[in-house]
Amino acid sequence: MTIIKYKNQFPSLLNTIFNNEVEDWAHKNHTVTGATLPSVNIKENNEAFTVEVAAPGFDKKDFTIELNNNLLTISSEKQYENEIKEDEHFSKREFSYQSFTRSFTLPKLVESDTITATYKNGILSINIPKKEEAKPKPAKRISVS
Repeated sequence: MTIIKYKNQFPSLLNTIFNNEVEDWAHKNHTVTGATLPSVNIKENNEAFTVEVAAPGFDKKDFTIELNNNLLTISSEKQYENEIKEDEHFSKREFSYQSFTRSFTLPKLVESDTITATYKNGILSINIPKKEEAKPKPAKRISVS
């Protein structure tokens, strides 16, 4: 008996959207090895952009933040090592490593010399100020003469 696969020529819109979201999430939030990337929020107000990276369990010294031209790269590599005493023997030991790299292209309207970062409660926050010319100007009243 031969098995014939049927492919619907007109997939429903819901299936198309759902499948694309699943594929998108799989590609954006996982590395090649299958490790999960930390989630990121990017906020904007009149003064600056803020990038928030959810990275619980890290220390601020674990992060490397680099700016090369207009490419902001956030990375971390952490290795957990348990001290082994000389008289201890173990039949199983699992290594633990955590690392990630996320990169973002910054718009030309940011002030790259004054970028700051803080790490608090598992959230790495990177503040990226805007240049003066990129900030909105208040409305100006023009009198008629």
